[in-house]
Amino acid sequence: MVAELRKTNTSLYETDYNLWVLETVAKLKSRDLDGLDWDNLIEEVEDLSRRDKKKLKSLLRLLCEHLLKLTYWQSELQRNEGHWRREIRNFRKQINEELESSPSLRNYLSDIFDKCYRDGRELAADQSELPLSIFPEHPIATLEQILDEDWLP
Repeated sequence: MVAELRKTNTSLYETDYNLWVLETVAKLKSRDLDGLDWDNLIEEVEDLSRRDKKKLKSLLRLLCEHLLKLTYWQSELQRNEGHWRREIRNFRKQINEELESSPSLRNYLSDIFDKCYRDGRELAADQSELPLSIFPEHPIATLEQILDEDWLP
């Protein structure tokens, strides 16, 4: 079956992604440019950026949520403060690691910051069961502060 799949890269891509990746890497290493499945390779390379952006968006949303819970969910503060602080530190570290390897994504974070804050606000309200109005409509800090590992509200 593998021999049959190898006859056409496209069907290999659709039926055994891992084998397609391994074969694509082998072809790149051997400089077999004519044997490459260019359409799917281009799509995969483009998708790398989308994955990084999706990850950053999720992390920033969660970071905002936890900062809001730490600041406004007073009835659970004593019980959850350590957990929330750890999550805040963890999300910041992951975001900053992504930005170290791809500094150009900082502009993307600036573009999505307000949306991520709004999403984080809704998530904090949902989990805490506090009224949404408890959480400020506008970000409680700048993006730079939110990402600063030494800043807490």
